[in-house]
Amino acid sequence: MTESTAQDTTLFLTRVFDAPRELVFQAFIDPDQLTQWFGPVGVSTPRDQIEVEPRVGGVWRMTMIIDEDGSRSPIDAVITRIVEPELLEAHISAEAMDKESTHLDVSMTLTFEDVGGRTRLTLRQGPFPSRDWTDQTHEGWESSFTKLDAVLAR
Repeated sequence: MTESTAQDTTLFLTRVFDAPRELVFQAFIDPDQLTQWFGPVGVSTPRDQIEVEPRVGGVWRMTMIIDEDGSRSPIDAVITRIVEPELLEAHISAEAMDKESTHLDVSMTLTFEDVGGRTRLTLRQGPFPSRDWTDQTHEGWESSFTKLDAVLAR
C-alpha cells in the first residue's frame, strides 16, 4: 500500500488567459459568469444554484449538476482571503460526484497575475483524499477553463 503525501494530493495548476486579470477575477465572483463556465463539459451549474459574497467570511456556493443523469454535487466554500483582482482564497466543503458520496474538505488559492494585459492564473487546491481525486480535479478544472476561455473571448 502506498500512502499519499499532501504534495501528492494537492493540485497545482497554472493557466494563462487572453484577458485582463480584472475580467478573469470577475469571472470567479460573478454568478452570471460562473453559470456559463463553472464545471467540466457535461456538467451544468445553474444560475439559481450559485451564491457569491465576495468578502472575507462570505460564501462561494454552488451546485454542479451532471447533465446526463441529474446527479448533484454541492460546493460550499467560505472565502478566507480576497484581494481584488489579485487573490481569492477559500475553504471548500463539497460532496463529490462519485458513488461513495465522498465528502471533500479542501482549501483553494487562486492568484491572478497581470502578464502584459493577459492573466496568469495559478490555482492551488487540496489536499484531496487520493492522487486519483487530484487528477480528476485537474481534468475538471482544465475542462472548465476551456469553457472560461470562450466566455472571456465574448
